[in-house]
Amino acid sequence: MHTESVVAERPGLRVMPPAAERAAERTDPRLEAAATARLEAAHVEGLLLNLDDALRVRTRAQFFAWTQGLLQNLIPHSVLVCALRRGATRSFAVDGFSTLVGDAAAFGELLMRETPLASMLAESWRQHRHLPVLCGLNEFAALAANPCVRELRRAGATDLLVHGSHDADGEVQGMCVFACQAGAIGPREIYLVQLMAPSLHAAWMRTQSRIAAEDVRLASTGNGTLTERERGILRWVYLGKSNGEIGAILNISALTVKNHMQKILRKLNVVNRAQAVGKALDARIIRP
Repeated sequence: MHTESVVAERPGLRVMPPAAERAAERTDPRLEAAATARLEAAHVEGLLLNLDDALRVRTRAQFFAWTQGLLQNLIPHSVLVCALRRGATRSFAVDGFSTLVGDAAAFGELLMRETPLASMLAESWRQHRHLPVLCGLNEFAALAANPCVRELRRAGATDLLVHGSHDADGEVQGMCVFACQAGAIGPREIYLVQLMAPSLHAAWMRTQSRIAAEDVRLASTGNGTLTERERGILRWVYLGKSNGEIGAILNISALTVKNHMQKILRKLNVVNRAQAVGKALDARIIRP
């Protein structure tokens, strides 16, 4: 399996593709802009932090926490869908990640199951010589009634940033689709996706090939057990509700919700809400 390689020059970490590709890219203003994007010091620091964080990902919970936390600072997105081809078959293993969409995993399955949209995205990526490509939903007018397109519009995620990996014959082996708010993605983000792609792909591969039981298993007794109230609160957190909103739903104060959340974080041995949700999903404490 191959991912596109880039050669960086200093200063500024500018992408320098081969001469033939540079000439071809001039036909697409978005690719040309991405190829000349420069990173400011803050973006370079963020890139290095994300590359380091990706190395620590071993489980789905860790992948969720990373992509919906630190990675959002580099590539802001509403939903991330990852797909990996299963062996020699035409089917894909799919998963979705989001703190804004209630059932991101089901959303990812819907995206890949809706063959016309998935096929069009893959073909667009191939036509752009396996470089990151930004697609707007308005480019798929013929699919206006498509269930996945409707869900994307409902979420306000009308821009799709697509990148992936391919085999020696150029066949798609994996895809990552960042569903983003309109205007959130520019040349810099397209460039950053290209830089992050190998680490993103490798991190997700590790979650698919080996999930260590100790990383997703919670103690069945003692401090590892969540109460019914805590599970209920964590479910509302998964659905994107704030402490105040959860308090109003459950008829308790926002401060009480906050206290419950602190207990949840301690019991799950995590440091933030995103990690708590990811670990709870892996341990089947809550379900999509």
